[in-house]
Amino acid sequence: MSGKIDRNTYLTANIGDFPDEIVVCGRRYIKKDDLRYGTNPHQPAAFYRPADDHGALMDLEVLKTGKNGLSQTNLEDISGALNIVKYFAEPACAVMKHVNPSGAAVGLPGETLRQVFVKARDCDARAAFGSVIAFNRKVDKDTAAAIMELFAECVVAPDFDADALEVFNDSVTYKVNKQLRVLKCGALDTLPKFVGDPAVNTIKVLGDGSLVVAAPLLTHVRSFADLPAATGENKACGAQVSTVEPTDQQAKDLLAAWYINISVRSNGVVIVKNGQTLSVGTGEQDRVGAVEQAIEKFKQKFTGDVTLDGAAMSSDGFFPFPDALEVAAAAGIRAVVSPAGSLKDADVVKRANELGVALRHAPERIFSHH
Repeated sequence: MSGKIDRNTYLTANIGDFPDEIVVCGRRYIKKDDLRYGTNPHQPAAFYRPADDHGALMDLEVLKTGKNGLSQTNLEDISGALNIVKYFAEPACAVMKHVNPSGAAVGLPGETLRQVFVKARDCDARAAFGSVIAFNRKVDKDTAAAIMELFAECVVAPDFDADALEVFNDSVTYKVNKQLRVLKCGALDTLPKFVGDPAVNTIKVLGDGSLVVAAPLLTHVRSFADLPAATGENKACGAQVSTVEPTDQQAKDLLAAWYINISVRSNGVVIVKNGQTLSVGTGEQDRVGAVEQAIEKFKQKFTGDVTLDGAAMSSDGFFPFPDALEVAAAAGIRAVVSPAGSLKDADVVKRANELGVALRHAPERIFSHH
């Protein structure tokens, strides 16, 4: 044998392996769809929904399909993107790629949904190629036209204007994106946001089939008031408190950066300015490396004329030393939020004051090991 596998034959032969119903942790699930494939084309997969419930993902309605149906990665990216936009009362957009946001944006007063999408796309326009795009608003014609200029896998939103759907189906004008899948999600308010909201436990399957069942990653942070000025105390520095106040916009950007970081693979940092992610640092094994990666990505990939001066940044874990903060400040970042918990919290707070950086402490760590 040559070892070459006919992909279509292989997938067709394995689709039937997935039953119509399964029971997980005592709850009955019914098969909603056989998927195009799992994470990779040689991995068959199926999508199940609870038999007795409704939600943003389980109620997905396909308004336009592509050459093939959805993959597991599509669904994971849809879930991650909706997990970002669910937090915002303002118009919001998340561009998701391989279970990490390549960009996200929150609308400022007077901005159109198209402008919000462009801000999210342009954080990393190169990575946005082949992405999943999610909104927390009905998508209009102008926004649809901007989306069709970019090759994307899926776009998902609570609703779409009729003329937006006409644009998505115009494969003559928009040949580059004629295979785009358009999906209407269920109610976004069914997605849990905060600790204490009704939520289903997560299940992680380990290499030998054993399971880890855990509470989902939600946040205690409901508003900027839940991000107090950073404090710390140790023998070397004594008691320290952050004395630099963020501007009103930096406060909004810190909150946005925190919510976006919940869906970033750790170690993760998110840099935001005027409601727009300027860079997302993800997957690094050390904290300062995550900050360095984010700054370097901004320099290499950001397509706008914006600078990092005055930007805000979130970190999903504490700073063990002041070095990551120093790297951020040297790049122009002037407001930072991170969890407390380092033995050197006082050193970090003291250094932030010296550098003129507003430092806020979050009440939790938000590591995400997908």
